[in-house]
Amino acid sequence: MMCEVAMEEQEREISDLDPQECPSVAENGVMLVVNHSRVHAPLSVVLATVLYCAEFITAAVLCSMYRKTDDIIWMSFTITFMLLPAVLIQLALTFIHRDLGMDRPLVLFLHLLLLGPVIRCFEALVVYFKAGKKEEPYVTISRKINLKKGQGMPMEWEIGQSERILATHRNAFKRTAVIQAFLGSTPQLTLQLYATIQEKYILPTRLALMIITLISITYGALVCTVLAIQIRYDDYKVRVRPAAYLCMIIWRGLEIATRITALVLFSTAFTHWIILVGMANLLFFFFLPWAEFWARKGSLPENVEKNYSKLGTTVVLCMFTLLYACINIFCWSAVQLDLSHRELIERKQRWNRLALYYCGRFVENFLLITLWYFFKSDFYEYVCAPLLCIQLLICYSLAVLFMLLFYQFCHPCRSLFKYNVHDCLHCVCCRKGTGGMRGRRGKPPLSYSTAATMVLVPEEPLELLDPQNSHPPDLTSQLGERETAIVDDMMEAA
Repeated sequence: MMCEVAMEEQEREISDLDPQECPSVAENGVMLVVNHSRVHAPLSVVLATVLYCAEFITAAVLCSMYRKTDDIIWMSFTITFMLLPAVLIQLALTFIHRDLGMDRPLVLFLHLLLLGPVIRCFEALVVYFKAGKKEEPYVTISRKINLKKGQGMPMEWEIGQSERILATHRNAFKRTAVIQAFLGSTPQLTLQLYATIQEKYILPTRLALMIITLISITYGALVCTVLAIQIRYDDYKVRVRPAAYLCMIIWRGLEIATRITALVLFSTAFTHWIILVGMANLLFFFFLPWAEFWARKGSLPENVEKNYSKLGTTVVLCMFTLLYACINIFCWSAVQLDLSHRELIERKQRWNRLALYYCGRFVENFLLITLWYFFKSDFYEYVCAPLLCIQLLICYSLAVLFMLLFYQFCHPCRSLFKYNVHDCLHCVCCRKGTGGMRGRRGKPPLSYSTAATMVLVPEEPLELLDPQNSHPPDLTSQLGERETAIVDDMMEAA
């Protein structure tokens, strides 16, 4: 099933062509894009490969330095966080490309040497440079709805062989970027930052590794957010603008940096308690999708892989859930799992889950920073601890602010939202202010359109409102009922 989902997502990556940029014909209201000579460079594949190689090589050099100084503990953990994601990446690439059933011994041998991303990147570049040199028949047609200025236009793309192969590589490397970021880079960055504080000096190699891991984590979170949008709005042609990317980078960078700093500071004061905090987070997010699955009395999805048994399906789902839990320890995963669904992803946008996550994470970070402040070691005597605590909380608040700005103004499918961030905040404020409006009479009542925009309704004569009993209506009651209906509708949509 996961392979089939990856194949279905290829069409999301095929083309970013504008209708004006290519010849097309309109048939039955559908615009057919017939120009498939423009093949985009696999930049995401190259970037993911460069980050993988840079982090692996830098971590290996750092391990050799730890061995020379007999830092066995640091060396052991560094090797673990270097090899674990590398092995999982080889398995993911082999699984997505279905190489086990093909006669490709060289590729499989390079995967055993942990060089799978390198050979895959080389293959993608070869396909890209050969594309367009000779005309090739299209393999399939992808039909999407192109959103432009809030209006949807059905369009069809003719997909060539080269485009389809490159789309397969892009989707495979998106998943490897997420695995690398949250199963390798996040624990690696946490470990090296903790080692720097404990040893009270900065190694240039260690600093380089921390910078690379932070870039890898931010990129992985960015990919995770875009993947969530593409999966949730599968019928639409999703095009993320540069302003949206900038907003997501600031949002994810601040969120992850603040979270890791809070965990590391807490671990310097409570070395053993940090294990409990980490395991509690991991187990909660790991068992949450399974608890919902059992509560719904669902059944495991069929055809996760045609050759898999029930046990194999369960193992794959457990690995998928583990990745989901690791993401949520450090940042919002942007998706909710539905283990009974074929795509494993719940397509509804649950705003209440988003609000609960960030409120709970803010409280947790506040408690971790506060405990560190009262029990910090003497190492921080030259650091303005109150200022550091305030800066961390402000940075996390800024991350939430940029997240709200993204969903309000920069989300590529914001025109499809039934309710957006502004409507949610406005309704909450209106509900709080309802009590202050009691006793007022003669004011025109407020009503909301389908777009949740506040408009004023003119007063009607009392005789028209109630010819038999022309008493003034209870405007506060009407307002409360309408806003209650709006909130209920929002909860159903969530």
